[in-house]
Amino acid sequence: MDYGHPLHLGVTLAPTTDAAGAVALARRAEALGLDLVTVPDHPDQPQHDAWTLLSWVAAATERIHLAPTALDVPARPAAVVGRAAASLDLLSGGRLDLGLGTGTPESRAAAGAPELDPGESVDALREAIAVVRGIWAAGDPPLTLGGEHYQVAGAERGPAPAHHIPVWVGGDAHRLLRLVGRTADGWLVPPGADAVRTLRRGNRVVDETAAAAGRDPREIRRLLTISGEGLAGPAARWVEELLPLVLDDGAGTILLATDDPAALELFAAEVAPALREAVAAERAARGVRVGTVPSALVRARRRPGIAYDDLPAALREAAVEPGDARYPTVRSGYMRAGAPGLVLQVRTPQEVAAALAFARTQPVPLSVRSGGHGISGRSTNDGGIVIDLSRMDAIDVVDAGARLVRVEAGARWGEVAAALRPHGWAISSGDYGGVGVGGLATAGGIGFLGREHGLTIDHVRAAEVVLADGSLVRASATEHPDLFWAVRGAGFAVGVVTAVEFEADAVGDVGFAQLVFDATDTAGFLARWGAAVEAAPRDVTSFLIMGAPRGGRLLAQTMTVVDSDDPDTILARLQPFAALAPLVGQQVQLVPYAAVVSPPEALHAGQGEPVTRSGLLEHVTADFAADAARLLRSGESYFFQIRAMGGAIGDVDPDATAFAHRSANFSVVAFGADRDRLDAIWDGMQRHFSGIYVSFETDRRPERVLEAYPPRTLERLREVKRRYDPGNVFRDNLAIAAEAAPVP
Repeated sequence: MDYGHPLHLGVTLAPTTDAAGAVALARRAEALGLDLVTVPDHPDQPQHDAWTLLSWVAAATERIHLAPTALDVPARPAAVVGRAAASLDLLSGGRLDLGLGTGTPESRAAAGAPELDPGESVDALREAIAVVRGIWAAGDPPLTLGGEHYQVAGAERGPAPAHHIPVWVGGDAHRLLRLVGRTADGWLVPPGADAVRTLRRGNRVVDETAAAAGRDPREIRRLLTISGEGLAGPAARWVEELLPLVLDDGAGTILLATDDPAALELFAAEVAPALREAVAAERAARGVRVGTVPSALVRARRRPGIAYDDLPAALREAAVEPGDARYPTVRSGYMRAGAPGLVLQVRTPQEVAAALAFARTQPVPLSVRSGGHGISGRSTNDGGIVIDLSRMDAIDVVDAGARLVRVEAGARWGEVAAALRPHGWAISSGDYGGVGVGGLATAGGIGFLGREHGLTIDHVRAAEVVLADGSLVRASATEHPDLFWAVRGAGFAVGVVTAVEFEADAVGDVGFAQLVFDATDTAGFLARWGAAVEAAPRDVTSFLIMGAPRGGRLLAQTMTVVDSDDPDTILARLQPFAALAPLVGQQVQLVPYAAVVSPPEALHAGQGEPVTRSGLLEHVTADFAADAARLLRSGESYFFQIRAMGGAIGDVDPDATAFAHRSANFSVVAFGADRDRLDAIWDGMQRHFSGIYVSFETDRRPERVLEAYPPRTLERLREVKRRYDPGNVFRDNLAIAAEAAPVP
């Protein structure tokens, strides 16, 4: 009867009037290494509300899980329970487990709920569980349920919880045990003198019902509460009594019900470690496989080609499957829809290595994600594996005197800017604070400070890289210099960069101007803007955005940063831009750089497959401007952007990094909805471009590789690729491997 669940030990608090004492006991349980704090729910009694007390416990602790046992469903609307549970799980960092029960006649009367017979109570609980889980399925169509006890008509779902919240059901009635077997993630055995006998009797009903429903009984955790009254004596005696409950009766969680600090100390400090050791030793001797079996609901949505059951134990907490409640929040990028078969939200380089080792054995696509904003869409896939670095987001100052900063790949640039602001520093980093560090810092980074301070990659001084074989190396000018060269411009092709050391620039407040023009004279306006950019001092960097005509009218918006905190200097730098065309809107601010790239909170839930085309441009010539005007007036590009380059970007030797297009003064990108129609126009514009920027390109035709990397750069890059990734594990972006597109 050992179901192999990892042994969890915890404490059940009494929601008495001494709430502060209960919270202190919870904090002590965490400090002593226990796994779980639970609070019983008795809404018919004059005690603190269990949910409110749990919220206080969540705020006062950091690691320990928390749960109500069991929340009285008739006293609380199911949809409210679902949203509250997801919210508390998010606020606590994924630490909520949810126990539910049918309540008592007294609690139903206290809540003003109708009286139900035992069978009706179980039916109501079954419907309530469906509502709660339905609310968690964020991203699905609105929830509709026409039950006898709960009617939901088109309720918006969400939020999605931070982790897969297990739903435990409390009680021992035969019909309720059958509900546990059919749908619950755990069974809360009613406490009391007969709890052990109830566990033994109930296991048979739960297991038989689970098997009949096509479930594995090991999906269902058994939670047993023992009394803390009289807990004393040697720990060995308690271990002798508790060990059979785990090994022979299937208890995966044992909870001590007590409000006595001395009993808690004995249980947590002496009994718990000895019991864990005894269980581990006996399981090893018996050959018991320890682990949690995903529910049948989760297994039913698994994608072919992935050996989910072979996932290493070290990665199971990081794994998000299509049936997981968290899946809607990780499946897609900011702009692009995805449907991966497995997302691994790793936290350490060692977990990255383990994820790579697993992914290499699976015949499905592999994508690596830092922030998920990527225009190219390569941070998600369909049916494959995504290694998600978003939880690796530390930002640390390494050497204040040298302005050296270590940033993990999953941090976002808005967070980096905010962290550097108190020091008076900044790192040029694109135009949006929601972009992840890892993708930008390995591709280029054409940002608002580019003409003054260069590309993002020009500030990289070292990178920590997990290679295809799982080894972790540091790449710098003196350590693996060939890898260091490749990481700056083509990092996606040679490894997983988990952290980067940057040399920041001293940057104070900056001028930020948003000007909107009547660009009816589109070609003329583009040519004049390009000339103004090239004539401007280096402390000016300007980006231009246009879209399809509206009512025959074309507007252009420019976003221009002046790296100065002097208002007179800012206005003088902007004057040539303000004179380009009739102004229809203007805003000029003196703000910290962090305010320019501050990211709005946005769920990464992109839809569809946007098409983008990229080009690097020496000058905005009259010929290019005419072609761009025709593209815009065709309506095939709903978003067209030109970013200023040049200046400090061009000071770097083209051979110094894998980003070789140092002579370009502009980067151009066009978004469209139809690939063929956009290509029909864009291919005719290729003659204007000297290359492409890999982060802005969705075209996978082989010739794009040659446009991203000139022949000499590409040959050197392929040599590095052969050395560090001979098996071409990292092939989801541009095809760098030699067989993909031979150098002419």
